[in-house]
Amino acid sequence: MSGPNPGASLMSAAATPIPTAAETDPEVLGWMKGFPPAEDRTITFENGSFRSFPELRWAWSNIRQLVPTVNVWRGPGPASALPRAERAIGGSRSTTMDGRPMTFDQMLQETYADGIAVLHKGKLVYERYFGALKPHKPHIGMSVTKSFTGTLAGILVAEGKIDPKAPVTDYVPELKASAFGDASVRQVMDMTTGLKYTEIYTDKNSDVWGLRKANGMAPREPGYQGATTIFDFLCAQEKQGEHGQVFAYKTVNTDVLAWICRRASGMTLSDLLSDRIWAPMGAEEDAHYHVDRIGTESGGGGLSTTLRDLARFGETMRNHGHFNGRQIVPASVVEDIERGADPAQFAPAGYPTLPGASYRNQWWVSHNAHGAYMARGVYGQGIYIDPKAEMVIARYASHPAAGNAANDPITLPAYMALAKDLIAEG
Repeated sequence: MSGPNPGASLMSAAATPIPTAAETDPEVLGWMKGFPPAEDRTITFENGSFRSFPELRWAWSNIRQLVPTVNVWRGPGPASALPRAERAIGGSRSTTMDGRPMTFDQMLQETYADGIAVLHKGKLVYERYFGALKPHKPHIGMSVTKSFTGTLAGILVAEGKIDPKAPVTDYVPELKASAFGDASVRQVMDMTTGLKYTEIYTDKNSDVWGLRKANGMAPREPGYQGATTIFDFLCAQEKQGEHGQVFAYKTVNTDVLAWICRRASGMTLSDLLSDRIWAPMGAEEDAHYHVDRIGTESGGGGLSTTLRDLARFGETMRNHGHFNGRQIVPASVVEDIERGADPAQFAPAGYPTLPGASYRNQWWVSHNAHGAYMARGVYGQGIYIDPKAEMVIARYASHPAAGNAANDPITLPAYMALAKDLIAEG
C-alpha cells in the first residue's frame, strides 16, 4: 500500500544520524537467522516490528513469512529473454537536488537499495542485489502495485469492459452511500476524488492505519472495532470537497479501482494479473499479493515480485505494451499514460521534487524533457521509464523514511544523468 508523500525526510528530521545501509544490512545484523532465531533477532507481524527500521530491511524481502498471501501464477511457458549487455555504469555522475556530487553506486547505498536493474534498449546492462534480496526472491512493491492495477484497468477499458466515464456504482453499487457514490471511474483512476480519508505515514492517527488494519498489513490492538476487510473499509469512506477538482494521493482510490476490475472481469485481481500480464510477459517467477482476512488482494500496495520481473513489466510499458513477441497491453493504454493528466490539478498536492508532474491511471508522469513516467512506492520502490533514453530502471529498497521525499532528491537526478550517459554512448 502507501505511496510517496510530500512530508519532511526522516533523514533531515532525525536528531541523531540514521545508521547507513551497510550498518543495517539484515544479513550482517543476523535478523531471523537460526532455528529458532535469537529473541533479539526475531521479527514478527503481531508486535509490529516488521515495520520498524532496521527490521523492515529484512521484512520487505520476506513478506510471505509474515502475512497471508495469494499467488500470481507465471503460467506454464518459459521465462522471456532478458539479454545481457553489462556496462560499468556505477560511476555515472550526478548532482543531488541539494547540490552534492553523487555516483550511481553511491546513490544506491545512500538510498538503502535492496536491488536495482537497468535496461537499455531492452538489454540488462546493470543488476545488483543488497541485503536480504536475491534474484529469485519477491520484494514488496508497496504502491508500485497501483500502477499494475491502473494498467489492468486500462486493459479492461480497451476491451470495453470498463467505461471510465461511468459512475463507480455501475460496477460496485454497494459504494452508493460512501464517498464514492457520486464519483466516476476516471476520477478514481486519476485520484481526483474528494475524500475525508488522510494518508500521512508519520501520523499514527491517520486513516491509512485503518486501511492497513483492514487489509492485513498492520496488527489490530485488543478491542479493535474498525473494519476488518478492505471492502468494509471502502464502504465507510466519507466525502470531503468535490470530485474532479484536484489530485490527492489516497490509496483507497486504487482499492476501489481494483474492485471495479474484479467486477468487470469476473476474476480475482491475482488471476487477472496472471492472465493479462504476468503469463503473457513470460515472468520468471510467480508474484504474490498480501490479502485481508477473507482473501482479498491489496490492489493499492500488496504486490511482491522479483526485481527482474519488475523490469520486464517496465520494458513492456516502454515498448507501448509489446513484449515477449506479443502485444500485452494495448498501445493506446500506454500512450494515454505517457500523455499524463493536467499538471494544474496535480500542483496543489505539493510535491516539490516533481515540478510540473501529473498523475494518470495510477502512474506518475514527470512531463520532463525525456517524457519519463514512474511507478512509485514508499521506502523507495519504483519503476522509472525514460522513453527518450530507451531506459527502464526497476528498483527495490528499504529506506528508513517512508515518503519518497527522502529518495527523490538523490535518485531522480541520478536517473536523468544515467539516461543522458546512455544516450551519449549509444
